[in-house]
Amino acid sequence: MKRIILGVFSFFSVFMLAQNQRFIYEYKFVADSTDRSKSDQEIMYLDIAKKGSKFYSRKSFTADSIREDRIAKNMHDFSGIDYGKISFAVEKSYPDYKVLFFNQLEVDHYKVNDQRKMDWKILPEKEKIGEFNAQKANVSFAGRQWTAWFVPDLPIQDGPYKFHGLPGMIIKVEDKTQSHSFVLKGIAKIPDNQEWKSDAEKKIFGNLFEVDPDKYKKQFVDYRNNPTKGMRQMMSGNTKVTIVDESGKPLDPEKMFREREKKAKEENAKNNNVLELYLLR
Repeated sequence: MKRIILGVFSFFSVFMLAQNQRFIYEYKFVADSTDRSKSDQEIMYLDIAKKGSKFYSRKSFTADSIREDRIAKNMHDFSGIDYGKISFAVEKSYPDYKVLFFNQLEVDHYKVNDQRKMDWKILPEKEKIGEFNAQKANVSFAGRQWTAWFVPDLPIQDGPYKFHGLPGMIIKVEDKTQSHSFVLKGIAKIPDNQEWKSDAEKKIFGNLFEVDPDKYKKQFVDYRNNPTKGMRQMMSGNTKVTIVDESGKPLDPEKMFREREKKAKEENAKNNNVLELYLLR
């Protein structure tokens, strides 16, 4: 797949070939608000097709491909697979821009129908970002104040993550605290036979629950407070599960749960600056 760097691809070409395009964003984020010296980043893809768009992690996509290939070859060794730090995916349908958010919390998978509106305030300020002439806009969404830069000459009302609804493609968006930002880094053409597939069609281990943002928030908080609840429930039910280490030796479930709970609480303490801050309020 040929990658096209900003400044090489003209506005007209992007507009005419908007379908089956991959917009490549760099997502930078600070997970721990008490230690802003440490930040993470991950490359994200926004794939645009006639039916809509999908926003997801490059590492997660590569990891899923490797895992599915091993399963097809009847291999059950999933060690060494790098899933990255971003597990969620966001899908938007065209032309109504219905937003679906997919994420996994322990053993359970969630499909969140998110119809919260974004009331943008378009501002007169303009800025040159790469070769694009962008305009500024502000919005309050999910517990954060966001500033976006969109390109009116690129009339695609879409952008990274759940952001959409401006009269032009969003090429940069950052929250007021500069904890989370998405910046367009490149554009690539996707072959017509590689149109994205919905996460709802994925073969998953466990259940897929369809919820609204409020119910997802409850599950998110419950997961942080009880990080092994789902696994405990599964093991106490009709599903027979044997937990083994990398060498195949069976592990003591209670010991494993205690260690997992301790580790999860330590991770939660450092992950206090989530993208949608409303989840922790």
